[in-house]
Amino acid sequence: MKIITFRQLRHRWGLYLLILPALAFICTFSYFPAASGVYHSVFRWDGDEMEEYIGLENLTRAFTDEVLLAGFGLILILILTNLVKMVPSIATAVAIHRMTGERWRYLYRVLFVIPMIIPGMVWLLLWKFLYDPTFGPLNRVLSATGLMRVLQTLGEWVGTDAFATGAPAWLGHPDLVLWAYIFWGFPWVGVVSVLLYLAGLGNIDQSVYDAAEIDGCGWFRKFWNIELPLIMTQVRLNLILMIIGTLNGWGLIFILFTDTGGPNGKLMVPGLYMFRKAFTDGEAGYACAIGLLLFFLILALTWVNNRYVRVSK
Repeated sequence: MKIITFRQLRHRWGLYLLILPALAFICTFSYFPAASGVYHSVFRWDGDEMEEYIGLENLTRAFTDEVLLAGFGLILILILTNLVKMVPSIATAVAIHRMTGERWRYLYRVLFVIPMIIPGMVWLLLWKFLYDPTFGPLNRVLSATGLMRVLQTLGEWVGTDAFATGAPAWLGHPDLVLWAYIFWGFPWVGVVSVLLYLAGLGNIDQSVYDAAEIDGCGWFRKFWNIELPLIMTQVRLNLILMIIGTLNGWGLIFILFTDTGGPNGKLMVPGLYMFRKAFTDGEAGYACAIGLLLFFLILALTWVNNRYVRVSK
């Protein structure tokens, strides 16, 4: 990296003026709100005029808030399930990469780009219709295949009435809503993730595969010893994005259930709870403290990811 001295900077000041508008927008709409949140986290503040300095009381309250602690437990479950959801994307990328026909590889890349132009609200409505207890295809398929009777028997065994009617409300029953949320988006092949993995796989030299063929490596050994280690940069990037998205992701829950968090608050994740406290309960200062906890948790998990997810050079 070339270091520019102050004397050189005087002759190139016009170039650096070009970044000032972008820098001003970033400071105004990113750094200033973040700094304001840190400042107001030590106040009893309703988001408008009432301010009272209370020190670390908001943070202390957060560590004893049962709803918030349950939300962090839910986040742990979602992170673990999202780890499993990363597998189909990797498998799909490897399958496309191993296609012998260049035209077929190009076709599948195009097919994976097309869904990116479809609005997310369309996918939301499609999945909401899928879960509809009366007209949804999911309940119809379960009834037609006889799996509904299996679920009813299983429900009686675990002590839930979710399947008693024969038309379970997947998004309306406390015992089912979390499972429905986890299953959302099946088969969990992320478009961006697949394209990132394909970019990493495309950088693997063909001579490596030729050497593996000479050594008699099968398809799994090629994946485990060659492809997976050499795309760990993309895996680590997707892992970071997944952790951040899981901790900050509450928009879908809000659209489906507003700020109630679903039946009996079963999907009350910390981000949604923060929103509820700020804009429904009028406790903006406490919401800022929750946001501060989320920031430090994301920072810690990102450090753990960078520290322990090894990347082969």
